[in-house]
Amino acid sequence: MRTERNVSQKKLADAVGVDKRAIIFWEQEVNEPKATYIRNLAVFFGCSADYLLGLTDE
Repeated sequence: MRTERNVSQKKLADAVGVDKRAIIFWEQEVNEPKATYIRNLAVFFGCSADYLLGLTDE
């Protein structure tokens, strides 16, 4: 979703409240975001947390 919307890792990290390395780790599946960050990601992208978790198609 980040790359589809041409959002840099730094911009997303700043918006979500994490370090850029956290975004890199999430994208490389080294670790997963906490629920708080999933909520922040959903707000940033204007979608539901369920969508981000792959539980819904919208």
